[in-house]
Amino acid sequence: DPSSLPDLLSTFLSDTDSVVQGSTMGAMASMGDQSVEAILSIIAAPESTEMQIGLANWALTLIGDRAPQVLRQAAISENPNIRKASISALGSQIQNLDAEDDKQLFLNALSDPYAEIRAEAVTLIGKFDDTKIAVTLVIPKLADSDPWVRKNSALSLMKLRDTSALNALEERAKNEDDDVVLSVLKLAINQLTKAEGG
Repeated sequence: DPSSLPDLLSTFLSDTDSVVQGSTMGAMASMGDQSVEAILSIIAAPESTEMQIGLANWALTLIGDRAPQVLRQAAISENPNIRKASISALGSQIQNLDAEDDKQLFLNALSDPYAEIRAEAVTLIGKFDDTKIAVTLVIPKLADSDPWVRKNSALSLMKLRDTSALNALEERAKNEDDDVVLSVLKLAINQLTKAEGG
């Protein structure tokens, strides 16, 4: 019953019991697109706890395929936390970059001023079926200013198993100054070299 949404939101925000929070968020998620705005308000609120934000992200992922238009709109929000949550929630269904709206959404996310959103975008692109387009989008992010984005880019290229990314990974490894990223680059190179040979 959508009329219960205000009470569910109030209970979620005021009751500190994790079971109550999980149950109320599950009920909100079952309402689909009618609850998206309320759930996004939790993500946007500075006073929300990490657990509350985590549950809200989980609910958006469950709603994902039932509210694509609402989430696409949220993906261009001025609030970076809302953009990140929306991109993540849409990720499970955006497997086809032929849809111009979805392609543009990911292009925007890849150049977002917030590194967390760029990192989320390259991670999701690593799950795409169309490896040729995915690799083309991810390779430039190996040179991103943020090490987390570079690391996630290398991991995505490894998951895509497209050996055409080997040269780019090897070039990046020569210039990488972050030890964690360098380790991931070497792992990706090793895995793709094996894939190329076998």
